[in-house]
Amino acid sequence: VQLQASGGGLVQAGGSLRLSCVASRRTFSRHVMGWFRQAPGKEREFVAAISWSGGSTYAASSVKGRFTISRDNNRNTVYLQMNSLKPEDTAVYYCAADRNSWSGSIRYTSSQSSYDYWGQGTQVTVSS
Repeated sequence: VQLQASGGGLVQAGGSLRLSCVASRRTFSRHVMGWFRQAPGKEREFVAAISWSGGSTYAASSVKGRFTISRDNNRNTVYLQMNSLKPEDTAVYYCAADRNSWSGSIRYTSSQSSYDYWGQGTQVTVSS
């Protein structure tokens, strides 16, 4: 599975962006998909994840209520709608795919080591 993330850019605080991640294979529909981010000088952190059906989602507390993850299996695409952006959201955002089924475990779902495939990242910069 190859993942291609896009949609990043420069936005003012309070603005919105929608990130997209397109997968190369039809088996995408059976993968748990996640978004992670890495700010300069910081470790990569979990942002949100979604089950293969879209029926289950989980978001980090830092973005809950502002970011929404969704997917369109017909388009092999997962989205991250980001609203009310803050300067601290500035980071490179990565999409990732997990071949396993939704575990229901927050610890598992939010761990980088649970994901088998990674995209190249897209830069999001939020100005104050």
